[in-house]
Amino acid sequence: MKRKSPSKTARLTRRSFSAGLGAAGFVAGTAPFNIVRAQGAALKVGVLLPRSGVQAGIGQDCQRGVDITAGILKDLGLPALQIMNADTETNVETARARAEKLIGEGAQLLVGAFDSGQSSAIAQVAEQKGIPYVINIAAAPPITEQGYKFVFRNFPTAGMILRDAFVDQLQVFEITGGAPKTAVFMHVNDTFGMAMKGGIGAVMPKFNLPYKIVETIAYDPAARDLSVEISKAKATGADALLMVSRLNDAILLTRELVKQRWTPMTILSMGPGWYEDQYLKTLGKLSDGPLSFVPWYDPNKKLSKQLEAALAKTHAGVNLNVNHVYTFEALLIAADAYKRAGSTDPKALADAVRTTNIKDNVTIGPGIQFDAKGQNDKIVGGTIQNRGGKLITVAPKEAANGKPEWPLKPYDKRG
Repeated sequence: MKRKSPSKTARLTRRSFSAGLGAAGFVAGTAPFNIVRAQGAALKVGVLLPRSGVQAGIGQDCQRGVDITAGILKDLGLPALQIMNADTETNVETARARAEKLIGEGAQLLVGAFDSGQSSAIAQVAEQKGIPYVINIAAAPPITEQGYKFVFRNFPTAGMILRDAFVDQLQVFEITGGAPKTAVFMHVNDTFGMAMKGGIGAVMPKFNLPYKIVETIAYDPAARDLSVEISKAKATGADALLMVSRLNDAILLTRELVKQRWTPMTILSMGPGWYEDQYLKTLGKLSDGPLSFVPWYDPNKKLSKQLEAALAKTHAGVNLNVNHVYTFEALLIAADAYKRAGSTDPKALADAVRTTNIKDNVTIGPGIQFDAKGQNDKIVGGTIQNRGGKLITVAPKEAANGKPEWPLKPYDKRG
């Protein structure tokens, strides 16, 4: 059978694939606050992030997105936000308790929490209390399949991430003229990882990919030794590693690759970990090469350049990434809705968020809008490659600022 070209595949899948995600197997009282007119009063926004625990590094990185928001909102003519921070401690029950506490202390809108399990718990609280909740990062599909009226997600579902990952992989293979024939799929066994695992089986067959998965290996993201997992993957002789990771385990896995003297043709990551600044700085030259297929920003957009400049001024030496971008956009949505609602009344705020139409944004795609489920279904994922401590966008072509380097340079030849 003749293969479809990557560009043709992209046209078909970007526009029509999302409509079939449900069929692919992914579907799994007003708060007692006085109305305050928006005349100088700041909207109280509770920001829930894992600032301690296993995901502390990523939660703290998301906080950098919070740090650079105020000045940009002012430049955009949007109202100020009063940030109320809370630490979920990388724990679902703590996230639930902290959400309730923030609301009790007067939070009028919630943002967070990076992790799907924690975000699911917060969503339940927000819906019960009738407080708008804008998810910055969390991909598990069921969150926006509950019929919630106060929960909104400006982040792609696991199915959307997979769709764009496979579309972009085909673009990368076309650009480089190389492609793996076999791959080992390794994934964390948390909420996000299991959702991605379920999606792989449902989505991958819909794409004419050049490789097949010869082994699937699950592991605990809190594990301190992943030597057995890498040894098992190496034994398959696969060309590529297909990864769904977190930060700490990505570092451990890379060190094991070096220790066991195995350099696959490529590392294809669909999730966090491999592009994090801590990963780049901890591993130095050993961090170069992996391709991350993730929700990303368009480096060519005006607001992206403004965000990059603000981050460089506040946090010198830190690369702009998904944690900063989507946390910033969640707060951008809150400020925009507050300005249009002219009120802190929860229902008025929720109605305003529901009718969001922000075209001047940062992420790849046409802008920020929500469907009837509270999901921004217009987000397009990107592909980035680690290059000398920097992150280069290599796909999709319309948002790229560089071309991919292929294949992965052997670890033992990096000095």
